[in-house]
Amino acid sequence: MRKQIVLPKFQILLEQMGENIKLARKRRKLTAVQVAERAGIARSTLYLIEKGDSSVAMGSYFNVLRVLGLQEDVLKLASDDVFGRKLQDLELL
Repeated sequence: MRKQIVLPKFQILLEQMGENIKLARKRRKLTAVQVAERAGIARSTLYLIEKGDSSVAMGSYFNVLRVLGLQEDVLKLASDDVFGRKLQDLELL
């Protein structure tokens, strides 16, 4: 599998997301081993998720969010498509 190339300014976003996931786990007082087992992933994969690694499959990220009760947060991705709506409005003119 090829490693995804992510520009540095966008890698920062992934790292912030990983940190948010880590903080959510700690707030729930769950160990990394508990979350990894419940998500059906290796402990090392959870470590990569919490670091914001772009090579981890989206499904693994989702399973961790599910374990934390944050699965609905996935629906927030691309939900406010301001640029796309502006392009659509331009076509209407």
